[in-house]
Amino acid sequence: MTSSHPRLSLLGQYPSTLKGILRGIEKEGLRVDEHGRLAQTPHPTALGSALTNPRITTDYSEALLELITGTHDSTESLLGELEQTHRFVAQHLQGELIWNQSAPASLPPEADIPIAWYGTSNTGMLKHVYRRGLAERYGKAMQCIAGVHYNYSLPDQLWELLDTTSATPEQRRSEGYLAQIRNFTRYSWLLMYLFGASPAMSKDFLQNAGQYLQEFDATTLYLPYATSLRMSDLGYQSNKAQSELQLCYNDLDTFLSRMHSAVTTPWPDYEAIGTHRNGEWIQLNTNIIQIENEYYSNIRPKRTTGRGERPATALAERGVQYIEVRCLDIDPQSPIGISADTSRFMDAFLLFCAIEPSDIFANNGFCTDSHNNFGTVVKEGRKPGLTLIKDQQSISLADWGTELIERIVPYAQLLDQALDSGNRYVQAVSGQQAKLTDSKLTPSAILLADMRDQGVGLHEYTLQQSLRHREALRASPLSDDQQHEYAHIAQESFAEQKQLEDGDTEDFDSYVARFHRALKP
Repeated sequence: MTSSHPRLSLLGQYPSTLKGILRGIEKEGLRVDEHGRLAQTPHPTALGSALTNPRITTDYSEALLELITGTHDSTESLLGELEQTHRFVAQHLQGELIWNQSAPASLPPEADIPIAWYGTSNTGMLKHVYRRGLAERYGKAMQCIAGVHYNYSLPDQLWELLDTTSATPEQRRSEGYLAQIRNFTRYSWLLMYLFGASPAMSKDFLQNAGQYLQEFDATTLYLPYATSLRMSDLGYQSNKAQSELQLCYNDLDTFLSRMHSAVTTPWPDYEAIGTHRNGEWIQLNTNIIQIENEYYSNIRPKRTTGRGERPATALAERGVQYIEVRCLDIDPQSPIGISADTSRFMDAFLLFCAIEPSDIFANNGFCTDSHNNFGTVVKEGRKPGLTLIKDQQSISLADWGTELIERIVPYAQLLDQALDSGNRYVQAVSGQQAKLTDSKLTPSAILLADMRDQGVGLHEYTLQQSLRHREALRASPLSDDQQHEYAHIAQESFAEQKQLEDGDTEDFDSYVARFHRALKP
């Protein structure tokens, strides 16, 4: 059942518009020692300042690397940069490697999981204290889960082509991205089936959360049909404050209003913790979320921000600039955590979500069926005969998935035409049908089958795989020019961090107060 919507036909008349699509990646990965234990070492000096290096930073933990690409107009250049950065990092990790699995490595006691440090500037301290707050609210272990974030933007000319009702280019763009997010919410269960790769977790990680999991072996817990336990209610969604927070993607004003409420409304449990302990900051405030980024979601509307600028303020003043997909697991088979086919599928899938009709959500902006479909697939997506809810009717996952693949193919064809990529986009999309026909071909099934065949648990399996990936990355070192470029960026980042620290004249308490006041109602 291919789509014949007029928007697709219109887009087919202007395929060159699609050359303006940009994509970027933020790929997380824990640093571990050669036994797979969480690294206790500081962020390596050779990688530059975690605060100001635009390519290499840290997320929650000092050991949780985040490798960031620029924006690219092709999959080849996107993954080329990501691979270069991985190669640079692999060459400079002494006795350590990147854990190539979304589920954490063997973690030490919570007290020994180091929180990321960004120096003494007000900007750096804000990032550090925010992470201290995450530790208080959710525990440190949960913050060590890793993933791949896929950033995606469409050219403004595309929004001009579509029959949106907004008056200004900024409004059209924001309206278009929110419609895309609503469709993503409807169909993102498909991504978890096709690309979910965390059906198992270490017993060390899930010491108090194994009530509905089964024992794979003495070291590993799992669910037999799970695709992505990382995206299940084992994570942030098990937090009561987070679970009750329901943002609305029907329009930007409502989205921002609910976000404002979340970052300004106190939560009793967090009030009991307070903002200080022994004279030190331990969280930025006692509200439902400290800042906008704390809201856990599969996708976010985004806008680049300046130093000290609130994300919600940037969205309110300048509208949505791009979307960030946050539900992709690390691909354990790839040394860089994502394959070219996955990237191409994401491009076609997100284009499909942007162009296809996207009704607003009733029920106060919350789509219960979509939420439940996603939750079902991450925990039992490969269950034989599994059904989901579509338009209030039951439908098998395989049938609905096949229908979606057929509807996405025309968008892949347009991308192949516009980007002169032969048949690569169509192959990337059509090739996913095999997983719907046979669930044994999904990444989650392959991982469990490999573990069984090798007679090992998740820790040993991932360690051996991560070691192989490190050696593969080191086997093709950067050129002298590339090495010099990365080293120069690292050196410049330290200079920039020092400039920030030397330039701060405001005490941190005043800076935090001013940061909170910057949030506009």
